[in-house]
Amino acid sequence: MIGVLIEYDFMRNAFYSALLSSVICGIIGTIIVEKKLVSMSGGIAHTSFGGIGLGFLLGIEPLIGGVGFAVSAALGIASIKRRTSTEADTLIGMFWAVGMALGVIFIALTPGYPPDMTTYLFGDILTVSSRFVKILALTAFMTVLLSISLFRYLKGYLFDEEYLKILGINTTFMEYLLYISISVGIVFLIKVVGIVLSIAMLTIPIATAKIFSRDLGRIMIYSTLIGSITSIGGMWFSYMYNIPSGASIIMVSILVYALTYPVSRIISKKRV
Repeated sequence: MIGVLIEYDFMRNAFYSALLSSVICGIIGTIIVEKKLVSMSGGIAHTSFGGIGLGFLLGIEPLIGGVGFAVSAALGIASIKRRTSTEADTLIGMFWAVGMALGVIFIALTPGYPPDMTTYLFGDILTVSSRFVKILALTAFMTVLLSISLFRYLKGYLFDEEYLKILGINTTFMEYLLYISISVGIVFLIKVVGIVLSIAMLTIPIATAKIFSRDLGRIMIYSTLIGSITSIGGMWFSYMYNIPSGASIIMVSILVYALTYPVSRIISKKRV
């Protein structure tokens, strides 16, 4: 199967993107799940659609606009939540709706033939360029570097934020840094599985990894490995049977989870 995946340039780019995306998802997704930020991440992903539409309107790389909107939304939600009594879910819903609405408006205002948004909504890993692979590699490297250098503080922020405050750690800075990392990771993931399916990629491998371990570091490693396997498997099915890559990757991921969970329960009962 690997031979088929690296036979052509576009397949090699997709293969490398699958591996690098799995690294980002393994780390970012673990943070999202453990900090219960799944809803916020969905809001960020959909808000970024406004930036993607603006990118088309201005004639720049759409993902650049997406990153700008996503980061602004994340920081905006965090800042407003700290300063007002507005519920986080309410803010997320507002940013979600505004981002999607602006995206539709910007695309409607774009001169010429309307751009095809299917890739950004549902993803198409087989269309990624070598330049995108390099950007993804840099993003994955920075994600790994941050997680390793700040692991102790990250663990404290996820599980005992009050203790970090007592130690004099600036938790607001930690929160903003994590939100920026989450935003960037989500936007680049859009190219692989799309806005609609990105949250599944950030949660299913982590849910599968948590079947095997509750240790934060191991969850990140296991989810990266699981994400790599399911992404490559989904990409192979997409290529062989000519089905959308994003949906194929997600279905393989959920299939692995569906098979792993009952097996782990049976093994646990036998050990008892």
